[in-house]
Amino acid sequence: MNKLIEEAIVASKNAYTPYSKFNVGAAVELTNGKIITGVNVENASYGLTNCAERSALFSVYSLGYKQGDIKAMAVVADTEGPCSPCGACRQVMNELLPKSCEIYLSNFKGDIKRTIINELLPFSFGPDDL
Repeated sequence: MNKLIEEAIVASKNAYTPYSKFNVGAAVELTNGKIITGVNVENASYGLTNCAERSALFSVYSLGYKQGDIKAMAVVADTEGPCSPCGACRQVMNELLPKSCEIYLSNFKGDIKRTIINELLPFSFGPDDL
């Protein structure tokens, strides 16, 4: 868990945030021990901004890994308490993470909240609802 959070903190330094100045880092640990990171990347057309959580998960899938290859995820930002994913990220996490995946929300001060997707997004909408 600590290594995963540390990797997310390191990744956050690569965020592209010229507008908000709010860097977020995410890290996904795979069952083979590999860690894949992502950061938020802003755009002048704000709706085209991509969050760190989605960047990390899209990278995981782009590299050929699947849901069953994911063990844990961490999200970190310079916040007062543990950083919480936005609604769009929660929806993507709901579809791409295993339901039992441990999710660690943290900040630069070391506060950590351990959760799972069903706690982050209760009564979620997913492929079974189509």
